[in-house]
Amino acid sequence: MTFDEILDQVRELLQSKGRVAYRALKRRFELDDEYLEDLKSELIKAERVAVDEDGEVLVWAGEGEKEERAKRGNGKSEKKSEPQDSQTPNPELRTSPSAERRQLTVMFCDLVGSTALSARLDPEELRDVVRSYQETCGTVIRRYDGHIAQHLGDGLLVYFGYPTAHEDDAQRAVRAGLEIITALRSQVPSPLAGEGAVGSHHSLQVRIGIHTGLVVIGEIGSNEKREMLALGETPNVAARVQGQASPDEVMISAATYRLVEGLFEAEDRGQPQLKGVTTPLTLYHVRKESTAHSRFETAIQKGLTPLVGREEEFALLRRRWEQAKEGEGQVVLLSGEAGIGKSRLVQEVKDRVSAEGATRIEFRCSPYHQNSAFY
Repeated sequence: MTFDEILDQVRELLQSKGRVAYRALKRRFELDDEYLEDLKSELIKAERVAVDEDGEVLVWAGEGEKEERAKRGNGKSEKKSEPQDSQTPNPELRTSPSAERRQLTVMFCDLVGSTALSARLDPEELRDVVRSYQETCGTVIRRYDGHIAQHLGDGLLVYFGYPTAHEDDAQRAVRAGLEIITALRSQVPSPLAGEGAVGSHHSLQVRIGIHTGLVVIGEIGSNEKREMLALGETPNVAARVQGQASPDEVMISAATYRLVEGLFEAEDRGQPQLKGVTTPLTLYHVRKESTAHSRFETAIQKGLTPLVGREEEFALLRRRWEQAKEGEGQVVLLSGEAGIGKSRLVQEVKDRVSAEGATRIEFRCSPYHQNSAFY
């Protein structure tokens, strides 16, 4: 596509959604940094239809210069337009981006002992502590491509799967939860530590709850303040799950557990009564990551079903293996969308060469360290 074609598509996407992350644009349109900067310059500075937010998000700002030129072209004076503006709401405020239905993993993170902190600290000191806590959590959440939807006082509402969806959003949420606890322990000391207060700790503590399910996400609010929020049972359940966690615990629902089973060591906490939730829900306390690198490894332990419908691909790999054994070095790149059976096909090759006594060396890249080459 040409630059103008991509610009038109980005403009339409931005106008329909209201706000789009730069990382989502780079992934969707396969842009490099220089190309993205050119698009930003055109939309923000030239057309004035968008604004930058924190260097991470592009926000729709209306028709900008186009609207002003249209007004001047129609010969409307500022004086005549004022009464009309005062009686008729801005068209941009009347129309909001359409809501969408999607699968989301929602995390609630709540600071433990905030009441005690507010009672013992000066408000300015408390503000510094809360900011440090939020910045530490935010750094971890961004690393796993989560989206902080709201700062609820000393709590955080976080979405994994919006605005950018991944095949492993549930895993990202759980990893982020565990890393938040570790980061706070090492980076944010408690201001009450050493005072001898009952229940005081050397670092800030949090309770984290995670649940996965369907939501409808869209813009809600008044003209003064509008937010992109997920509505439905999922955020409410996530909040209830968080309420069952002890300090420095990550608690997940059965729905999330099914998506991460085998990748983490988790303890069954039974089915406690959750306020407002009528269906019994099993909760799990996540202790730490397991030694498995992927869900496919856990599936192997349970036993794999027979390989079906990949005879041609498997035959090609077998031929390349025979050539390699004869001294003709071979390299095969196997690529495709998630879930179509790449790992299953490779496993068949592993089993074949291992049975022949070959030595297999395996390397894996981490999707959470994309800026670190060869991590």
